[in-house]
Formats: sequence, structure tokens, C-alpha cells
Amino acid sequence: MDRSCGMGLPVLLLLLLALSCSAGALDNGLARTPPMGWLHWERFLCQVDCDEEPSRCISEQLFMQMADLMVSDGWRDVGYQYLCIDDCWMAPTRDKQGRLQPDPNRFPSGIRKLADYVHSKGLKLGIYADVGNKTCAGFPGSRGYYDLDADTFAGWGVDLLKFDGCNFGTLELLAEGYKNMSHALNKTGRDIVFSCEWPLYERPFRKPNYTEIKQYCNYWRNYADVYDAWGSVKNILDWTSYNQDSIVDAAGPGGWNDPDMLVIGNFGLSWDQQVTQLALWAIMAAPLLMSNDLRQISPQAKALLQNKEVIAINQDPLGKQGYRITKENHFELWERPLSGGAFAIAVLNRQEIGGPQAFVFSTAFLGSGLACNPACSIQQILPTSEDLGLHNWVSPLKVVVNPTGTVLLKMVVTEEKLFDNGNKRFPEFL
Repeated sequence: MDRSCGMGLPVLLLLLLALSCSAGALDNGLARTPPMGWLHWERFLCQVDCDEEPSRCISEQLFMQMADLMVSDGWRDVGYQYLCIDDCWMAPTRDKQGRLQPDPNRFPSGIRKLADYVHSKGLKLGIYADVGNKTCAGFPGSRGYYDLDADTFAGWGVDLLKFDGCNFGTLELLAEGYKNMSHALNKTGRDIVFSCEWPLYERPFRKPNYTEIKQYCNYWRNYADVYDAWGSVKNILDWTSYNQDSIVDAAGPGGWNDPDMLVIGNFGLSWDQQVTQLALWAIMAAPLLMSNDLRQISPQAKALLQNKEVIAINQDPLGKQGYRITKENHFELWERPLSGGAFAIAVLNRQEIGGPQAFVFSTAFLGSGLACNPACSIQQILPTSEDLGLHNWVSPLKVVVNPTGTVLLKMVVTEEKLFDNGNKRFPEFL
């Protein structure tokens, strides 16, 4: 992979190239870092009957409960701010004025009242619609109603729109629909983050133009829906690394690649696999949108999702997406340039049999040789926090990684604790 655009340069040049190498972002001033929040889809879907199972149905009650927990349990304080409704919130038909309306059984107080409640908690509300004639679940789509729907969402106080791509018709209608809704949202005068699935639906037919997509969308889906299963997470990582040459440089402040929801705290991933998903989503500068039940989440999963050091990597203001730099046997090595000349490093063990395995690599292999030049301090962040001390630019580094697990590191270039030897300076190891 050619990482010449911004790789291994001094910080100032790296910042300048980060701007010049990435496509121009949607000019709405939003999503300068990847959005964080909660999304109902993977965990709750929309099949549950509200009369039979009111605690699991998509309803204003569910979202108010989640809003309460996002405040009381510290989610808002670490950065999770968007509470997002997905498909199945609508009534089957528009009203007499052609406007979308919520299902009166699920949202009897209306979306405006829910938005007010969410805002009163210091949170933001997201909602769902579709570029085509119908949503994926068969509810009214937005084709032919882009301006009206944008005005409706703005009037309700919506802060984020997830715009799906089912039933899009032709590729021309697909592209026009996303552009038209982007323009319509901007015309409302309200700050509304725009989440697109444009490249996901376009890619089977032609190569997406990410320069164009980023001009209209704040983040975008490229690949299939995530499932609560290790195989699904693996497939997303494989697709992302295989296609990284075409997607990595598109990401940056204002526009992000979206590998889909975090399923941490559910049923299908082991502890090591949950660590892997969060670590790699942080490396990929992905939106961190949880889909889980915050009423039942385990303390361990909660602590993982609220890990401030991982969140800081994900939210790093440089806004460079990470990438896989090597695959050796069953190990993968990923890196992400961070602000201040630092790097985040992830070592993933893809083996699914046996016990923990050691992986040894040289710091000279990272950041085009500059990640640890002349020296660096290394902090292990996941699966546990540990200070690995000071290393020089050719130090071998050994990590032990559980099967399907990941070790996440942060490397900060430093000249501290160096001693002179003639005209040369060397790190003084701790």
C-alpha cells in the first residue's frame, strides 16, 4: 500500500498533507471527529410486538430509558452523545400533508417530544430514513420528498440522519437522492449530521467516487451489516484491509468510513473478540455507535466501551484513518498516525485454536521508520493498561496475544532520558 500521503513526516507537514490528501469534506462543520453514540438496530431490530414485549420494542419508552442511562452511567461524559433511532419508527403511510409520521403506538408523544427529552439530558437524537421509495423494512421512503422530510426532521429537532439505500432504483437516482438530501438538510439551517450508505449500494455495480461522497456525507457505510458474531467482525476487517488503498485517504475531519455498529456487550463475541472490535474500530477512526442493551450490559463490557485511552485514539484530532501494514502467518499489524507525531498500533491474533502466542516486531517497521525515532515511550492500552517503557528506533518489541484477541499500543516519540556518546545520542532504557 502506498502510504506516501502523510506517512512518516514531521508533525506540521503531516497536518498539512492530511488536508491536501483527503477529499473535501461536507461543508456543514459537523463530525470533526467520528460520531459516538447508541443505535438500536442490531440488538433490537424491529420485529418485537410492543404489546407482548414492551421492554424490547422500538418505542419512545426504550429511547427515554437509554437516554437516562447514557447520563447516569457515564456514557455521555466519555463522549457517547447520539441516541439513534433506526428503521421501523414510522407509521405505514404519510399524513395528509405528505409528511412522515411516527407510529402512534410506538411513539405516542411524537418525535419532537422525544427530541426535547433527549436534548434535556445533554444528548442528541438521530433518526432513520431511506433514499428510495421504501425503507428496508417497507415503510415510506424519501424519494420525491427530500426537502419536506429534511424540514420535518429539522422541525422535530433531529441532530443526525441515517439515510439508507434500499429500493433506490437506478444508480443515477441513488446518487441524486443522497445529493438532494444533503442539500435539503443544509437548507434547513439546522446542524444535522448526515450518515450515508451510498457506497454500500453503489459498489456492486461500479467503483464509488469517495471524493464526491465526502462532499455530501459526514460518514458512510461501505460493507454489509454487522452481526453479533466473530465471523461478521472478521469479514469487516478483511474487507477494510483489502480495500484500504481506496478508502483510507478519503477519511478525515468531517467525513468517515463506517464499518458499522459496535456489538460489544451482547451475546456473540468472546471477551478477546470484544477487545478486538473496539481496538480496530479505534484504529480505523470509525464512528463508535453501540448497539446493545445498556440496561443489562456487564461491568466488564461497560468498562471496555468507556475506556478513555481507546476513545482518545478514536477521537484523535489529526483525523487519519489507520491501516494494516502487514499480515504474517496468523498475526496482523495495524497502525494509525496520531496528533503530535504519536502512533496507535494494534497487533491482532487471527488464530482460533490454541493459547496465547508471542509476536515480535521491530519499532523500525512502524511509521515508515519514524514512529520511534530517535526514541519512544510505549503504553499498552488493551487488553490491560501497562507501561512498556522507553524504546529506541530499532528495539524489538514482543507482545503476547490471545487467540482472536488484540493488543493495542500507543507510541509517543520522545527524547527524554537520552544520554550522549560522543556525537550520538541513545535512549537510556528504563
